[in-house]
Amino acid sequence: MSVSRGGNNTTLDLQPLLEDKDGDEDQKVDPNGSGSKELSHREREDSAVFVKKISSALFYGISSFMITVVNKTVLTSYHFPSFLFLSLGQLTASIVVLGMGKRLKLVSYPPLQRNTFAKIFPLPLIFLGNMMFGLGGTKSLSLPMFAALRRFSILMTMLLELKILGLRPSTAVQVSVYAMIGGALLAASDDLSFNMRGYIYVMITNAMTASNGVYVKKKLDTSEIGKYGLMYYNSLFMFLPALALNYISGDLEQALNYEQWNDPVFVLQFLLSCVMGFILSYSTILCTQFNSALTTTIVGCLKNICVTYLGMFIGGDYVFSWLNCIGINISVLASLLYTYVTFRRKRAPDKQAHLPSSNRGENV
Repeated sequence: MSVSRGGNNTTLDLQPLLEDKDGDEDQKVDPNGSGSKELSHREREDSAVFVKKISSALFYGISSFMITVVNKTVLTSYHFPSFLFLSLGQLTASIVVLGMGKRLKLVSYPPLQRNTFAKIFPLPLIFLGNMMFGLGGTKSLSLPMFAALRRFSILMTMLLELKILGLRPSTAVQVSVYAMIGGALLAASDDLSFNMRGYIYVMITNAMTASNGVYVKKKLDTSEIGKYGLMYYNSLFMFLPALALNYISGDLEQALNYEQWNDPVFVLQFLLSCVMGFILSYSTILCTQFNSALTTTIVGCLKNICVTYLGMFIGGDYVFSWLNCIGINISVLASLLYTYVTFRRKRAPDKQAHLPSSNRGENV
């Protein structure tokens, strides 16, 4: 298209401008199409991540429930004399299973090096302390009170995440955590089967659990050892100290002289407890990897809904009182509130964050 000005022969060719305009319109269409595909791809990725979060949390919850019940049966119902020896059995099972798994190429982790201990420190010490004092608390307290007092680890984890990882929980999370702690305190105020040693063991375990969750998250993010390496080397480095502690305390002799080693049912449950110790370690690291240390801690306490009520019949050491029961139930309901807050899917903010930005800031 051309336009003449008076009698002059000068012409303006507008065709290139029209073509450029059409080209701009075509270019505006393409980004929208690619943006929709990118958004759809991102939604699929978000769904996959969500499934992994839920699956790892359920796996950890079931494992934690099973080992709590089995440990209580071995230590209380069968009156096994040494929780230290049982922790040694769990360390041994982790070393054997992961060692065989690597030989069969089912799992992989870096070989042992001179700086391996330094890379994962202080996890081995936390791992051993968490295991030993946790078993000691299980032996000394009824399961309902053990479950209620274990909720203090949630508050400790929340504070450590804020201090070490810089993660600040939302208001809803804080309210649910404080409600759990309040229920636990109410239950403890009327514990008719009070055991000071058991309370001390559980509070030490709470501190160890909080530290373990936070440091596992940190090591998985910054170390190339991986989750299998953390499990294997934690157990390997702590085996000899655990064996020495069993020998010095006399627990090794008491355990070996235990009268019911010839009972196949007891032996089966003892071995199950050892293997479940390995499974629990794996599920803990897996849940922490896909979620947060605080979520892992709360899922572990959430499984205590079942442990709390079954524990009134397992072990035979729970003494009922109304105030204690009300406190336990408040703590359980607060755990449910946290679960809802944590795993609620916030699709609207995600979609807004992933909207294509190809048309933003264009020159006019």
